[in-house]
Amino acid sequence: MKINTRKMAMMAMLAAISVVLVIIHVPFPPAPFLEYDPADIPILIGAFAFGPTAGLLITVVVSVVQGFTLSSGSGIIGVVMHILATGSFVLVAGSIYSRKKTRKSAVLGLSLGALTMTVMMVLMNLVFTPIFMNTPIEAVAKMLLPIIIPFNLMKAGINAVVTLVLYKAVSRFLKEKTPKLGKKDVEPIDTVAKKS
Repeated sequence: MKINTRKMAMMAMLAAISVVLVIIHVPFPPAPFLEYDPADIPILIGAFAFGPTAGLLITVVVSVVQGFTLSSGSGIIGVVMHILATGSFVLVAGSIYSRKKTRKSAVLGLSLGALTMTVMMVLMNLVFTPIFMNTPIEAVAKMLLPIIIPFNLMKAGINAVVTLVLYKAVSRFLKEKTPKLGKKDVEPIDTVAKKS
């Protein structure tokens, strides 16, 4: 992945917006301890604009910042779950969209990404929730169909739809602020690392 200062600035801006959006919490009625937030939307937009690798990088930054500030109660487990869940979403959606940048591929990528995230959350809830909440795995398994799966499908679905609606408008802003540079102007990350 080639990177430049302007691109890094746009990615940092999207990460900052995502962290701020974490503040918005909407409880899931069947299980108020689960809360929807729109923080994945800027990350998905970043994956569409700059590619899946950039989307994953933004995910890691947001997860670490959120995990040790706004959501410090969940600790390292929360950070890992966020990276794996949102990371799987943006990697799938961003990879599909980057191959053919059409509305159809955007819909396909977001749909498959949402399903992938839901599957990841099912697996991680079975692994981490018994440890984090000191709850028997059988109790967690009973919550999968009525609570965990519907919640994650709803959360991922809303974020996917909003991303689909907003991306084109936001992408114009990002492209204006992040002009295409020639090979002489942009150096790969590994080249920069060797110089430092």
